[in-house]
Amino acid sequence: MQGCKFLVTFAPNFAGMKPTILTIETSTSVCSAALCRGDEVLDYRVSQGEANHARLLAVYIDELLRSKGMGKRDVDAVAVSSGPGSYTGLRIGVSTAKGLAYGWGVPLVSVPTLEVLSAVCLQRMRIPEDALLCPMLDARRMEVYTALYDSRLQLIGDIESRVVDNAYWLPDKDVYYFGNGAEKLREVMQRVRAGQGSVNYVENIEADARVMGGLAALRLANGQTEDVAYFEPFYLKEFVAAPSHIKGLQ
Repeated sequence: MQGCKFLVTFAPNFAGMKPTILTIETSTSVCSAALCRGDEVLDYRVSQGEANHARLLAVYIDELLRSKGMGKRDVDAVAVSSGPGSYTGLRIGVSTAKGLAYGWGVPLVSVPTLEVLSAVCLQRMRIPEDALLCPMLDARRMEVYTALYDSRLQLIGDIESRVVDNAYWLPDKDVYYFGNGAEKLREVMQRVRAGQGSVNYVENIEADARVMGGLAALRLANGQTEDVAYFEPFYLKEFVAAPSHIKGLQ
């Protein structure tokens, strides 16, 4: 996978945007980081294992900079996937990004996780111009974090947490569903169909730091940066701690 090459089609001036951006994506069980120059991916690290984010992220960042002979003075911004998603994963990614941005004295850019997922889908699939993208992240039980985007990555409506049931709304358009929560909708829609548009499921779409360089470069050019002191992940739902399984802490 390359960077967001498709951005050039609806952002004519994008070709001239070549800031060097460290991108961080930790919103799911996948931990990835990339060093990008605009939409070009210079180097990339990823782990599919769960619960490795805290152990691997700093190592990946160090490896990325060393692989290109770069230091903090060579990085123009730090970008992070801002959520929704895993509470712990987001906390690790955002705290790391904030620390680096503050220490290096560079801007912090946030990119919504569902937009990152949609960008991955657009990279891999030939999506009709009038179709809608519906990324879905598992929010446990029958809930998903979801939103609708058009084929130009414009958000339609709000990012929300929804229960996937027989009343799930299907617009009168072709819709592409993807992400680790889309299987819940597939199971429901095997029993009921609503709306008149076609339902399309795209498998193996995961949030990926490689597409974030282009998305972050556009935001950086438009002055869309975060306050390092006050920025927090977009959790969407309040964190509920599970009961401890450690004897003596129950």
